[in-house]
Amino acid sequence: MAKEKVLVTSALPYANGNIHLGHLSGAYLPADIYVRYKRLNGDDILYICGSDEHGVPITITADKEKVTPKEVIDRFHNANKSAFEKFGMSFDIYSRTSLPIHHETAQSFFKSFYDQGILVEKKTMQFYDEKVKMFLPDRYVEGTCPRCGNEEARSDECEKCGSLYDPSELKNPKSKISGETPVLKETSHYFFPLGKYQDRLKKYIDEMNEKYGWKDNVLNYCRGWFNDGLKDRAITRDLDWGVKVPLDGVDNKVLYVWFEAVLGYISATKELSHQRSEPDLWKEYWQGKDTKYIAFIGKDNVVFHTIIFPAILMAWNDANKDKFILPQNVPANEFLNFEGKKFSKSRGWGIDLDEFLQLFPADLLRYTLAANLPENKDTDFFWKEFQSRTNGELADILGNFVNRTFTFAHKHFDGKVPERNKLQKIDEEMLDYLKSQPQKIADLIERFKIKDAVFEMMNLARAGNKYFNDSEPWVTSKRNKEQCATTINICLNTIYTLGVIFEPVIPNTSVKILKMLNARPTEWSKSGNSILHQGQKINEAEILFTKIEDKVIEEQINKLEPMADKPIESIEEITIDEFKRLKLKVAKIIAAENVKKSDKLLKLQIDLGSEQRQLVAGIAKSYKPEELIGKKVLIVANLKAAKLFGIESQGMILAVDTPEEGKVKIIEIDEAIELGKTAK
Repeated sequence: MAKEKVLVTSALPYANGNIHLGHLSGAYLPADIYVRYKRLNGDDILYICGSDEHGVPITITADKEKVTPKEVIDRFHNANKSAFEKFGMSFDIYSRTSLPIHHETAQSFFKSFYDQGILVEKKTMQFYDEKVKMFLPDRYVEGTCPRCGNEEARSDECEKCGSLYDPSELKNPKSKISGETPVLKETSHYFFPLGKYQDRLKKYIDEMNEKYGWKDNVLNYCRGWFNDGLKDRAITRDLDWGVKVPLDGVDNKVLYVWFEAVLGYISATKELSHQRSEPDLWKEYWQGKDTKYIAFIGKDNVVFHTIIFPAILMAWNDANKDKFILPQNVPANEFLNFEGKKFSKSRGWGIDLDEFLQLFPADLLRYTLAANLPENKDTDFFWKEFQSRTNGELADILGNFVNRTFTFAHKHFDGKVPERNKLQKIDEEMLDYLKSQPQKIADLIERFKIKDAVFEMMNLARAGNKYFNDSEPWVTSKRNKEQCATTINICLNTIYTLGVIFEPVIPNTSVKILKMLNARPTEWSKSGNSILHQGQKINEAEILFTKIEDKVIEEQINKLEPMADKPIESIEEITIDEFKRLKLKVAKIIAAENVKKSDKLLKLQIDLGSEQRQLVAGIAKSYKPEELIGKKVLIVANLKAAKLFGIESQGMILAVDTPEEGKVKIIEIDEAIELGKTAK
């Protein structure tokens, strides 16, 4: 296989919290395994990451802690960088978006677009705090929900009842900064015309998919955005913290984090160029025609890396001589949950990476996560599974095979690689399998089927154990020393191959195995060959994995019990008579469409059998309009009509929250139930 020049990025983690296991399974461990494999393959590879350090959540954290945003980002950047290092991430650089080189890079893109006349300036209405003299982002405004009366609703959304509304409808709005009542005030922002690039983006994604095979979940997400139609998107905000808008006379405006954060990949590579005193290094990768760019992300970042970032690069390439490459593939993973529930910082549900690594070695976690990556659907981390994979696979299969082989080599062959003699059928079959596995695993990794690749790695260890058992060296050591020597020779060479191919997943263990063999790693493609030479001295064996006792895992599970029993919210009781006032009826959705100027609302036409009605529902982030046609649902039929975005809504559709952030699932009714029937 020809050697490749490869640029790899992992999504920039937000510097407002600690890295947890869910983050690792999405954008980081899969990328690190891929990068380590490519390096072993002899490819020219650069792996870029860093902290995303701007945006409203950071300023809110700083306000709560009464510190500066810089103190917040410094704390989490350093903590996450350290945790990544302990976990074994092999970044070429872990940068940050607060550096001057990033600000300069992002501003250069904005200025280029502004000078070309690409950006559109538009006026909008936004809450303004007259006391502190600043416009307030949504999270800085709190008031009473006009639907359910929740007194902690945001300016345009109530998290308690899920309602969406115009900011002007929020009752008793208060600024979370000053406590004063804000006013709605006109402001202006610069918008990027994303819709202008829709046809080109669609063509680009179709071509990349045809050539390189994109994942279905990524393609479906992109198609959903295209079906809705891409719209102008604001790239500035009224904030102090962030990359300043580089225009004279424009004060207190920064570049929206969704626009500038993705440019952090480029600025981080520039920083690496400076560190290595190679000024043009970043251009070789970002503007090299032969470079292959792979962007690893979690599914919540798909739109930014398949649509928005490519559109930004297209806009730059249209007007500049130096052209940027676009991602060849964006292998997004789904979410990893924790013991059946979504990771939740506020509820203390989950475990941070640094905390985990204080309890267990990194390789145990890397293997467990890699063997259960959420590549096509959400998966879970369970403490019991972690124990099972450590004890039953790493210790009993891989560790046992290594230990028993070394024990025989030292006892019967003076701690040296014995001679390989005449091969039996069992030996030839093992050698054929040994030679074929590295290529099989490589093909899986190249197609981002990393979970399957890890399974095949362990299959080689399983095969080694079976070969050892079937060859019976404890018998041949007494009756046929030459055959015993052949068995141990092949087993040691199998261990060598395991030491190489497992390096991307459990790098610390790989180092130990090769040290025990007194050998150096070879290129991936050669690892299945017989590398060890007859008479080569091997070192004493180490215990690679220590089994985890039940009481250790039970201690971790017991820590979760108070959190599991902790109520998410207090529930106000109502009487049966109050409940009877609700009229819940079966309806069929007969038409659906997006509400203009809202990314959360859908306008629905429903049939109740005796009448048809119009509803407005905040489910646009969970369903495409065409997915809803024909579904039977439950609605609150006697809810007082209200207007949302100027559209009358005659009722409310019932839905439940899902583990996925911001997503809901409507309550569907069996097709056999008649329209208009009342739920009891």
